[in-house]
Amino acid sequence: MMPLTFLNPGEQNIIKRVGGTPEMKKHLADLGFVVGGNVTVINAVGGNIIVNVKETRVAISKEMAQKIMV
Repeated sequence: MMPLTFLNPGEQNIIKRVGGTPEMKKHLADLGFVVGGNVTVINAVGGNIIVNVKETRVAISKEMAQKIMV
């Protein structure tokens, strides 16, 4: 297992664990970051990471991305 931030653009993986505070976990789950879901890194821009999750592009901070284990 490794944080989402370790994936290179174009890499796809399966979410194995979502960490953080209960509020952060709920926010990430609302965005589609759930255990067993597929996630693909599109690009890293500045302090944000753009990913494809549940057929939607989402930008999240590197802080949040480090809480998502793949």
